[in-house]
Amino acid sequence: MKENVWETFFDKHAPEYMQNIFTRGTKGEVEFLIEELDLKPGMKILDIGCGTGRHAVELAKHGCHVTGVDLSRGMLDEAEKAAGNAGVKLELIHCDATRFESEPVFDVAIILCEGAFSLYQPGQDPIAHDLAILKNANRALKPGGKFIMTALNAMKKIREYGPDDVASGKFDPLNLIEHYEMDYEDGGQKHSVKVCEKGYVALELKLLLRMAGFEVENIWGGTAGNWGRRQIDLDEYELMAVALKR
Repeated sequence: MKENVWETFFDKHAPEYMQNIFTRGTKGEVEFLIEELDLKPGMKILDIGCGTGRHAVELAKHGCHVTGVDLSRGMLDEAEKAAGNAGVKLELIHCDATRFESEPVFDVAIILCEGAFSLYQPGQDPIAHDLAILKNANRALKPGGKFIMTALNAMKKIREYGPDDVASGKFDPLNLIEHYEMDYEDGGQKHSVKVCEKGYVALELKLLLRMAGFEVENIWGGTAGNWGRRQIDLDEYELMAVALKR
């Protein structure tokens, strides 16, 4: 097993990833990004946690130059195939987002659908992990560069879990972290890895973005397939933050 359990899972899950229901709204999501970020052909976009390239490929079709970063080589292989099938080019980098380094060359950065952000191994410091990712995104942007991200909605987790879940260790109310197992198949055999996901309330996310050097413009509801300039629903999966590099 590889050192990072999320890498292990996504390497095995990569061929099936695009079958997930939340991937069906990709084109509409990219249309939202183009409008909200005022994207023009030729702009340089950094996609952290790009996965199978579902957003990166569509943005490249729009004429943008997209660099995708992902922990999973398997996911990047799928992104490369998707780009080839679409007749576009992507720059793909196999790297842990907490260690990614770049000069400030990008016009826009995106972190979507928990692209590395808020996904942990047991025992990791969630704030140090996510702040490192945001700081790396900030350093890669030109001054005034635009940034959009989505993060898991802690309000949903708080409303979903109760005292028994806290007692069993399934939900940590101090850090707003859910503990569970992810299943995957390898060579016809089923395996599982223990993982953690952190939820964020809007004010907490705004503070973390400020610490990373961003000026937050808006925080909206950000559940995949339902992006828009709208108020957060308490029970939706994700929040969306729109920000600028100070």
